[in-house]
Amino acid sequence: MKHIINLYENINDTARNNSDCPDVILPEEIFFIISIIGVLENLIVLLAVIKNKNLQSPMYFFICSLAISDMLGSLYKILENILIMLRNMGYLKPRGNFETTADDIIDCLFILSLLGSIFSLSMIAADRYLTIFHALQYHSIVTMRRAIIVLMVTWTGCMGSAITMVIFSHHIPTVITFTSLFPLMLVFILCLYVHMFLLARSHARKTLTLPRANMKGAITLTILLGVFIFCWAPFVLHVLLMTFCPNNPYCACYMSLFQVNGMLIMCNAVIDPFIYAFRSPELRDAFKKMIFCSRYQ
Repeated sequence: MKHIINLYENINDTARNNSDCPDVILPEEIFFIISIIGVLENLIVLLAVIKNKNLQSPMYFFICSLAISDMLGSLYKILENILIMLRNMGYLKPRGNFETTADDIIDCLFILSLLGSIFSLSMIAADRYLTIFHALQYHSIVTMRRAIIVLMVTWTGCMGSAITMVIFSHHIPTVITFTSLFPLMLVFILCLYVHMFLLARSHARKTLTLPRANMKGAITLTILLGVFIFCWAPFVLHVLLMTFCPNNPYCACYMSLFQVNGMLIMCNAVIDPFIYAFRSPELRDAFKKMIFCSRYQ
């Protein structure tokens, strides 16, 4: 795999030897099972929105965008495991043209998962902001047509960026760009949060109450964002350490947790659908109708 994805295998041997931290190895079966669960859960989210017209709104379309991002992250690991299995069985020539091309495609899926999650969370944050503080104009500002256009432009940009990052993955500017998107997204959402807090305090002084459902949506976004940071930040830190201090024993000690960091990313795809179901009664009812369809017929 290329530099930006398969970081663990490229850690300098000298740094590993100088570090007292043993490599943490997790069974590939666990990765595979969690990835399968992540794909199935997020597929259920997509089907629930597609099958229920009452869920076909811009907000749920942005949630679907996040679900697709999570699903791509899980699909990446499934395809990687299949590729490794085929190579070990002798069906693929090590470092052959097919494996190299498949490797690049799988790498694109991984980067696309991160980029998609970053921009999906940003879109959800912007949507919540407009819902809370521009409630009267919301439906004229955030129309289905505009939401679909924004999603199409965003995913087109993400796909182009993912391909570019894979092609130039061995360049340090690419790594810096890849890792800088993470804090930039946090800064953008933090600015929205600060503005929301200031406006909410202003509303409180004027004894105006904010719609309860809208505030619930903001809390849901906070939970999703917190889970995303917890699951992805260790890997982003790993990328930075691998790029700027690969020979440092302390950096190597942290990088020995590479598989644990990868497991956290897989868990993110499994956790998010539970957050949707727990926080959204409409989506929860749609899940029940799909899973226990016989009861509702």
